Amino acid sequence: MAVEDTLKPNVPTEESNPNSVDHSIDRYHEEGDDAEEGAIVDESSKSAVPESHPLEHSWTLWFDNPSVKSKQTTWGSSLRSVFTFSTVEEFWSLYNNIRHPSKLANGADLYYFKHNIEPKWEDPICANGGKWTMNFSREKSDKPFLYTLLALIGEQFDHGDEICGVVVNVRAKQERISIWTKNSSNEAAQVSIGRQWKEFLDYNSSIGFIIHEDAKKLDRGAKSAYTA
Repeated sequence: MAVEDTLKPNVPTEESNPNSVDHSIDRYHEEGDDAEEGAIVDESSKSAVPESHPLEHSWTLWFDNPSVKSKQTTWGSSLRSVFTFSTVEEFWSLYNNIRHPSKLANGADLYYFKHNIEPKWEDPICANGGKWTMNFSREKSDKPFLYTLLALIGEQFDHGDEICGVVVNVRAKQERISIWTKNSSNEAAQVSIGRQWKEFLDYNSSIGFIIHEDAKKLDRGAKSAYTA
């Protein structure tokens, strides 16, 4: 498949933990972390696009700015869509020119969701779903987040149609990556997604799946419906 070949490597190939070892990404990836502080987009460089490799789905980058979020009156009111991409080349042009999680301010949230799905519990497609979450030490989620993105947009999950998108939450002591899904009652699909995700990242710790409805009702007291 042309998309999959172009995105390679879609997973770490060395026998290592992505949380601790510096992997070489690939020929498309050049760091673009020199944006001015407070911005997530660096407009100083633009890359030529000689050809186009369409993705199966279009994806939208969303950003929740912590400085704006602290002043909001309603949750989600500070969430903004940044850019929608539908080809491999558009993805790399975007990814190479935005701040990665390690360079974002404490409290920032970065989302990549399928186009026309808002990263909110209230979105009709997300409402009956839940999320798998992995935790990383501060400034250690950049490569796991990239490998997760490549697996998503490269359609590497057996139950990819169940996936809404991925979010990274940047906090003072850790960074959390979560994959949001559509139908929490489909246990086989959810467990498959969780297990494949761990395999893609060579992640050895147990992860849990929290149903959105439980999170809304119980907040941090919500228990994992499934584990992988």
